[in-house]
Amino acid sequence: MSAPEETPVPGKIVPIATRRDTLERPGELLGAVRSTVTRHLQSLGSSLFDSIDDALFDLAEKAASNALQVEYFDGMRELRKKRGLIERLFVEDVGKRLANLAAGRLHDRRAVAETGSARGELSLVEDAELEESLAVGSMSSKAEQRLARSLFALNERLSVLAGGVRFDNVLGPLDPGALAQAFRTALRELETGVRVKLIVYKLFDRYVMNGLEALYEELNVTLAQAGVLPHIRHPGAARTAAAATAEAASRIPGAAAATSEELAAQADLLTQLGALLAARRGPLTASAADVPPAAPATVASYRPLPGPAELLGALTLLQAEIARANLAARSANEALGEVRHVKDDLLEQVARISGQARARVSEADEDTIDLVSMLFEFILQDRNLPAEMQALLARLQIPYLKVAILDRRLFAQRAHPARRLLDALADAAKGWSRESDPDQRLLEEVRAVVERLLQDFDDDLGVFERLLADFSGKLDAHRKRAELTEMRAAEAARGREKLEHARRTAANAVLDRLQGHDPPQLVRSLLTRPWANYLVLLLLRQGADSAEYRSALRFMDDLLWSFEPKPDAPARQRLHALLPELERRLRQGLATVALQEPDQNRLLEQLNALYRPLLDAGVSAPSGAADAAAADHAIETVLPPALEPEPVAGLQPDAAHGSAGTPMPAGLAEALETVRALKVGSWFEFIAADGGRERAKLSWISPISGRYLFVNRRGLKVGDRAAAQLAGEIESGRAVLLEEVPLFDRALDAIVERLRNAQAAAPTARA
Repeated sequence: MSAPEETPVPGKIVPIATRRDTLERPGELLGAVRSTVTRHLQSLGSSLFDSIDDALFDLAEKAASNALQVEYFDGMRELRKKRGLIERLFVEDVGKRLANLAAGRLHDRRAVAETGSARGELSLVEDAELEESLAVGSMSSKAEQRLARSLFALNERLSVLAGGVRFDNVLGPLDPGALAQAFRTALRELETGVRVKLIVYKLFDRYVMNGLEALYEELNVTLAQAGVLPHIRHPGAARTAAAATAEAASRIPGAAAATSEELAAQADLLTQLGALLAARRGPLTASAADVPPAAPATVASYRPLPGPAELLGALTLLQAEIARANLAARSANEALGEVRHVKDDLLEQVARISGQARARVSEADEDTIDLVSMLFEFILQDRNLPAEMQALLARLQIPYLKVAILDRRLFAQRAHPARRLLDALADAAKGWSRESDPDQRLLEEVRAVVERLLQDFDDDLGVFERLLADFSGKLDAHRKRAELTEMRAAEAARGREKLEHARRTAANAVLDRLQGHDPPQLVRSLLTRPWANYLVLLLLRQGADSAEYRSALRFMDDLLWSFEPKPDAPARQRLHALLPELERRLRQGLATVALQEPDQNRLLEQLNALYRPLLDAGVSAPSGAADAAAADHAIETVLPPALEPEPVAGLQPDAAHGSAGTPMPAGLAEALETVRALKVGSWFEFIAADGGRERAKLSWISPISGRYLFVNRRGLKVGDRAAAQLAGEIESGRAVLLEEVPLFDRALDAIVERLRNAQAAAPTARA
């Protein structure tokens, strides 16, 4: 006869053999706990210190004063120097607390944490210690509230390993408060001001405290599998939706980045979804399983509803059918019909497996099926995605339905691996077109992810994390190549803009000085051709504020004055004294624009011929009209082409009005505001007159002309537009700004809106 402890025990009863085995090896299990804790804390600490270094560097660069900048840089250097020591002391302190647990020594929860005030320091230091205490207390309290359920379970299990020590009024060795105290003790090695320390605590909260749930979960699972209280019910099982979402989010890699406001918003969204789905069923749409039979019931009539295992089995069969089918060439409309029939196909498959004439599912499972169906309907109608990508991603409906049944957190937080993978695929697809992907590389990479999920995904959610890492790595390689090409396109555009701006500036500088003057044609041609080109070079090389550029402008003033009539001897004497300087400066400028010395000499001879009459008493220089033909003939073979003046940049009509000051149409004014608010990286779909479509990213906005440069996903330029032109295309629908919000978030918002509209329309339909 078997011993009682070896008898299978149902429900929540813990097998005696398991409990005995557990209690006989508490030291071994505590050692495993310590190893797990050390591994997690070292990983979290590494992320923490990397982020501290980056944060202090950024703060130093943006510091409002030199003193503050020095403080941040000093803090950064001190942390780099003490990083290894602080990490080691932190982990060792936590290890000592676990050792104290095994020995029955625990810290009173109400005890005041050790502070530097014990060192007899002044009140200023005590004020700093108070700020640290507040920071540590705040982060500890927040973390303990968020992690209450998993922390309760962990402490109950640790209590068993410690021989039944109760944690009612003591601080558990792995409580957030204990870890915060351990870190604070280690941080005393840091010789820096409280400002830097508070930044460190803030980042400790973000990177370590928000990463504790994964540690607690692993420890709870390990100890439960080892037989330490495998079934624990938290005394406060009822939780708010926000608390549930926060707890679930913290278990997903990357969820630590979510703020409490974001988690609350996600919880609110899920609450709305649940209420709207329940309202959609109405009071008369209860599951048939809940309706008592009209006739005497047989055992067969009380078939239980299919559980997750049966649903997953049926979905796996459907998934295999989709994987075998050649659906790559189907249209988005065909895919939409298939998406809407998945629920019927699933119920039919469940009925076939169970041998029933008609299968039913629970309301919760039906809601999950409907939510996933609406998600993929949205994908197939999403303007962000090209039609080919829509049809391809729609094939993932069955795998994502399996994920939603396996892990209800799929809809709860943005950091879920399956959700991040779908968002990554959609984001990559947003900028895709056949023209920008001539070798179909991106299309094939997306298809490879889809095929891999269809063929390999059974119930291992880790496949999503692995596929995401692989796909992201390939995207990064594409992105780096595209960024280089895009950089060249932007640099070329920037160079053209600077050149055009310099040409306009130079042309207008020359024209401004010619106003009111009638110099000889030779002089006019000199200023509008080679000298204007010299001004352009100075603007590009030295800038408008340089001494060289200002000197070149003064030369024009002096040159124009030199050809005005000289009625008296002082004026002629001044001209005579000025001519050598004019010649020197002229030769310098002409040499800069590569006019050869023989040509310079020829030009100077012609100018000297014009000066002779001016040096004689009472004689004027030839007017522009008098020497036009001779001057053109003399200069055309030695001077560069004339510079055509262009309007000065910035002299545009009022943005809210037309060219004549008439009010701009409201739609166009709104579109112009949209254009003004655009940020580099925004994606557009441009629709040509023949119906052709091109997707392009805003790569650069000219600070000079305000033109918008667009490139495709390979970084190649596809066009540039003025603000008014782009606004006109947006207003007419020929340019569509694509959404930047991740696909899953947009889909959930659209689903909520759809259910609300259906709920609002229901009373009208019944009336």
